[in-house]
Amino acid sequence: MTHGGPPVAHAACGPAWRCDACGHDWPCPTLRATPTDAARRATLIPEYSRITRRAIRDLRGRPGGPDPVAIVRRFLWFLPLTDAEARAVALRLR
Repeated sequence: MTHGGPPVAHAACGPAWRCDACGHDWPCPTLRATPTDAARRATLIPEYSRITRRAIRDLRGRPGGPDPVAIVRRFLWFLPLTDAEARAVALRLR
């Protein structure tokens, strides 16, 4: 969303984790639609792991908020994680 200024990137930060550009839960549908081949995933993993750790701290335990497994699956959408794998990642990132 822009208001006469430069376009806003589809980025976000805590504690709400909403997209600065479109207001959807982040990572938003626009960001999720970005192609993520193996090389791109390799560059995203370290950065998004740090972001996911912060998101778990910000979002877990909020009334109606997601649990850590759902947060991992949301923030690491580009990885085909099973529930058990997402749970293991969530435990490591807490």
